[in-house]
This record gives sequence, structure tokens and C-alpha cells, in this order.
Amino acid sequence: MLTDLQPIQLSALMYLGRCNRYSDTPLAVTEYLGLTKGTVSQSLKALESKGLLVKRPDARDKRSVHLVLTEPAQALLDAVTPPDFLVAAAGRMGTDAGVLEGLLLELLRNIQQSEDVPGFGLCRTCRFHQTVAGGAFCGLTQEPLAPREIELICREHQTSEPV
Repeated sequence: MLTDLQPIQLSALMYLGRCNRYSDTPLAVTEYLGLTKGTVSQSLKALESKGLLVKRPDARDKRSVHLVLTEPAQALLDAVTPPDFLVAAAGRMGTDAGVLEGLLLELLRNIQQSEDVPGFGLCRTCRFHQTVAGGAFCGLTQEPLAPREIELICREHQTSEPV
């Protein structure tokens, strides 16, 4: 199955496997990948025809659709991300792995600002992330977040740290 995918298709699947419920739309995939709407649209159609994703209408806005990975797509992602060698290497680094993660995040934020790239990021690092009544809460959407959601990519992310 992996050999049947174009790099853009795998990138789209990887993004959809890591994004939150506010960021699983065709437009969000387009913005995240930095490609044209036409290119991404064709890639998403191919993934849908391969049975790797389905389109679901938004419950509130019938004009909007959400892209949902199928079980075969999730199994494929589970098999390839993150690569075992990377997990093992990070484990051998000990506390330096956290330092490296911070430096890479700083590099990413610098590139995003200097190149005017949309600020996708993890909910837990967003200025809108709050703790309310002991649980995670998005101050932008005014909705509670499940514990898993704070580790997902959001297209509305805004950093609270100056770069």
C-alpha cells in the first residue's frame, strides 16, 4: 500500500493523522502542505478512491467537510510513523531529546514568521490553550478539549512566545 502512494498523499495522510477536529478540512491540508488547491484536491480524491479517507459533512456547517482516516490508513501510519530508529535514538539521548525538541520548535517558529508560513502547532503550546475545571480548554473556540487533543496539530495555533 505504501508504494502505491505519492509523497504528497503520504504527507496528507500524516497530517490528517496528527491534526485536530478544527484542522481536518481540505483547506487546512492545502495550507499545511503549502500547495495549490487543485494539487491537494486531486491527491485527496486519490486517497478517497484508495479507501484511505472518507469525507464527512460538518454537523454545524453543511458546506464544510471533514476528512477522516479509515482503519487501513491509520494502520499504515502506525506502521511508518515515527520510524523505530528515530524513537530509539531519541530514547538514547535522554534529557537532550527535550532540549533538541525545543530548539527545533524555535527553528520552526522562526521560519514560520520570517517566511509568512501559517502557524500550525500543537494545542498545548498555543496561547489559547487553557485549563478549566481541571481539563483542557480552547479559549478561541470556547470548547473543552479531550486529553488527546492537546497533542494534535491545529491550524488556528498562535504562539505565546516571542521568537
